[in-house]
Amino acid sequence: MTNEQAAIPRDVRLLHLIFATQNIYSYQDHVPLQLMDFAYRYTTGTLQDATIYSDHAHASGSHISNAGNAGTNAQLTTEDIRLGIAARTNYQFKPVPPKELLLELAAERNKKPLPAVIPTWGIRLPPEKYCLTGKDWVLEDEEEAVSYKKRKT
Repeated sequence: MTNEQAAIPRDVRLLHLIFATQNIYSYQDHVPLQLMDFAYRYTTGTLQDATIYSDHAHASGSHISNAGNAGTNAQLTTEDIRLGIAARTNYQFKPVPPKELLLELAAERNKKPLPAVIPTWGIRLPPEKYCLTGKDWVLEDEEEAVSYKKRKT
C-alpha cells in the first residue's frame, strides 16, 4: 500500500470501488464523504430507534435501559432493528405511489380535451414576455417617448 492510499480512509476507498463497479468515474471529491455521513446518521438513528423499541417491548423492570430510560437491558434483536428500519423508512423516504393510482389520475386528467388549435400563419409562440427572445430592457429614449405620448393624451 502506498503512502497516498494509506492516507485515504478504508470506507472512502470502498466507495470509490463501488462507484467504479457501477461505471461512475466522474464525481466531486466530497461525494464519498457525504455518502459516509448519510450512512452514519441513518445507521445511528435506526439503532437508536431499535433500542427504544426494544426497551419498550421488554419493559418489566425499573432500572436504566439501553436508551437511558426506565426499562430493561435486553439485547437488540433483528426484529427490533427491522422495526426501526421500517419506522424510519415510512417517514424519512417518500414512498412511490402505486401504479394504479397514477393511471387513475392520468385518466382523469386526460378526460379534459386540449383547447383547439387556431389555424394561423407562421410559428406559434407564446406572448413575447414569456419568450427568451423577448426584450426585457427599455432604452431611456423609448421610455421618454412613451411617457411623452401618455402626457399628450
